[in-house]
Amino acid sequence: QAQLVESGGGLVQAGGSLRLSCTTSGRTFSGYATGWFRQAPGKEREFLAAVTWSGSSTYYADFLKGRFHISRDNAKNTVYLQMNNLQPEDTDVYYCAASASQLLISFKVDAWGQGTPVTVSS
Repeated sequence: QAQLVESGGGLVQAGGSLRLSCTTSGRTFSGYATGWFRQAPGKEREFLAAVTWSGSSTYYADFLKGRFHISRDNAKNTVYLQMNNLQPEDTDVYYCAASASQLLISFKVDAWGQGTPVTVSS
């Protein structure tokens, strides 16, 4: 009964920060890489960042321009997405995903979380 559960979303003002968490459970996702995605209404889900199981490698979408940072704490079965200088355009539902592959540049999703909404007000 492996699960991915996102938390930490909410309402913030432009320029603020949030830290999202993706907590995993069960044996299935042990050794998997983890990625973060987001999706706005009527738009495609887009890749943001990914981290290998070991935490030694990360990969980011170019448009983030250093505002977001992904990290992992396997002792807590948790992957984080630190989001800084948030803008109204960042308003989306944010999802984490697991991948059996460690090739982050071509992240292949094997399982999705249910998503956590983020709203950034101007």
